[in-house]
Amino acid sequence: MVQDDRLDPEVRAVLAAMEAQGGPPLESLPPQTARELAGEALKAVSGEPEQVARVEDRQAPGAGGPIPVRVYTPDGAGSRPGLVYFHGGGWVLGNIESHDGVCRALARRSGAVVVSVDYRLAPEYKFPAAVDDCHAATVWVAANASSLGIDPGRIAVGGDSAGGTLATVVARKFRDQGGPSLALQVLVYPVANMQSFDTASHREFADGYYLTGPLMEWFRAHYLAQPADGASIDASPLFTPDLRGLPPALVITAECDVLRDEGEAYAKRLQEAGVLVTHTRYRGMIHPFFSMPGVLTQARKAIDQVAAALREMQPARRASAGSAAD
Repeated sequence: MVQDDRLDPEVRAVLAAMEAQGGPPLESLPPQTARELAGEALKAVSGEPEQVARVEDRQAPGAGGPIPVRVYTPDGAGSRPGLVYFHGGGWVLGNIESHDGVCRALARRSGAVVVSVDYRLAPEYKFPAAVDDCHAATVWVAANASSLGIDPGRIAVGGDSAGGTLATVVARKFRDQGGPSLALQVLVYPVANMQSFDTASHREFADGYYLTGPLMEWFRAHYLAQPADGASIDASPLFTPDLRGLPPALVITAECDVLRDEGEAYAKRLQEAGVLVTHTRYRGMIHPFFSMPGVLTQARKAIDQVAAALREMQPARRASAGSAAD
């Protein structure tokens, strides 16, 4: 196991347990097998599911066919904040079930209606299928906000890892295509650059810290139809020419994560564009700590941070001004 004094003791215990369990690396497996193993691994560390008042499986219309969504409605009456959530997994792994625990916790702790989107996965459906599904699902939520119990002026998009990328791409599309204004974007260690993995964090944490360099290459090879697709701002939002007017952003990164530097570079670009940004780097954490509240104290704190941001979310405006960071 990697020896790194920066790692939180609870993270070291997780990595030690993984090493003791053994098994082949995910990138050596067919996608379907990798999905099953990754799902089991996340379930083991996600903790006891939190109870919410109502959980309902529905479908949103999409160009590629109906998009499964799961709606988590917490206790309480009246119009609530809303969060459209896109799960992580490198566009290849993950689904509604793998992130059920996270979405339940966010709904219960924030009082927001959470709509989890089961977008199409690669390699069966290459880029930009996931982008198209997430955008269509968010359009559906905005159009049906009142019937979902959501305040139309307080809708956020969010996600972890690949889901964080999808969230910021959807936010930009809503800005550019005249969609309803979004009130917040929640970006948990997003992938911001699919063109190049040449950053200090990619080099430093490429092996032994759960998400590896070879696994990122595997995700990229499965997701992109051709290498040139990595230049699209729908795949690499870091290179979006103009980030002005995007909704306020909560950006969460992990200290010992290959994706740390690109996520923080994107947060900086948002700030420079006048977007209100709150950024927190969780010390000693790895990717995907946010999905491990059953074993990591810092994961529970991060979920609480997102829940607080949803509770405090102000109604959407056409443009965001100013900047702030933790």
